[in-house]
Amino acid sequence: MSSSDYYKELGISRDATQEEIKAAYRKNALQYHPDKNQGNPEATEKFKKISQAYEILGDEEKRRHYDQYGTHDPRAAGFGSSSGGAGSFSSMEEALRTFMHAFGGGGGNDSVFDSFFGGGGSEEAGGQQGASKKINVTLSFEEAVKGVEKEASVTNYVCCNTCNGLGAASANGVKKCPACRGCGQIHQTRGFFSMSSVCHQCYGQGKTITDPCKTCHGTGRVKKKQTVPIKIPAGVDTGMRLRMSEYGDVGERGGPAGDLYIFITVKPHNVFQRDGDNVIVEFPISFVEASLGCKKEIPTPTGENVRISIPDGTQSGKILRVKGGGFPNVRGKSKGDLLIKLLIETPIRLTSNQKDLLKKFQELETERNNPLQGNFSEKVKVFFSE
Repeated sequence: MSSSDYYKELGISRDATQEEIKAAYRKNALQYHPDKNQGNPEATEKFKKISQAYEILGDEEKRRHYDQYGTHDPRAAGFGSSSGGAGSFSSMEEALRTFMHAFGGGGGNDSVFDSFFGGGGSEEAGGQQGASKKINVTLSFEEAVKGVEKEASVTNYVCCNTCNGLGAASANGVKKCPACRGCGQIHQTRGFFSMSSVCHQCYGQGKTITDPCKTCHGTGRVKKKQTVPIKIPAGVDTGMRLRMSEYGDVGERGGPAGDLYIFITVKPHNVFQRDGDNVIVEFPISFVEASLGCKKEIPTPTGENVRISIPDGTQSGKILRVKGGGFPNVRGKSKGDLLIKLLIETPIRLTSNQKDLLKKFQELETERNNPLQGNFSEKVKVFFSE
């Protein structure tokens, strides 16, 4: 089979997405399923071929190998034998396994068999869960610190008010599916194995609508734009995600709703910087204040001020810590700290009097006043004497 045949079997282009591949397979599989084409060997063979195509193209790693080497056989590229190869779909069991996986059947493992030597039954099928939705919410720095309540406009599928999600004009318009007898799956016995596949007539619902609701056309839901209240806790950060259960699309025919996921972006602040739950603020002081020490009012992210004492002899870059002055931890009760980085500012545009005073001060300076300079000089002497 050439490198383009699998795509041709499913009727898709080579740049098709995984969603498009799955949709194409589902459409073809329902058309050529052996239960709908009994006594038609050509349909059976077509069902095997499209199932094999989906087994390869529906797996991203197998698809990359197939696109590169023109085959799904790993030995063709010199890799030797591998248990991960697709193999030939000579048996209907393998094709049915692929069909079940594509439609969400087969349980939580790779087996297509409900049980050996006889198979078990299943509960009556219900409506499938609706799709989940995603929205992006942008917050200010202050909103992220304190938490905030927002409102978002979302267009969702909601329960049809006319039929209350039933999908039928009346209760008499819902009938048990004659093909699967209401269980949503078709049980087949092949050899000594009992196998199940999703019912081709009701698509796993277990029921059919004979008198569809004129408002929702049998789906039990309609599209509606609605305003959703969103409570965002204090301490969130960019990249975090919140989940609101059952605020997504309502499922068809009474199926449960999906979830709404809120992706958070926090705008940067022109004064504060965030480091985890800590907040850093760079605070400038004069060299006189740094030399003599002082008390200062420092702004905090919540809009309040805290009073701190700056000791005499403070050096530029020193960091003072205010416990609990940062962000609350979004997953607990603890809070980060406010880290105040002191920047000693050198005065500019000095007057003549100011320069004269500084010159007099310079004459009175000793090494004791500038220990860093003395330490640096000693280090340089040791370096050049070695």
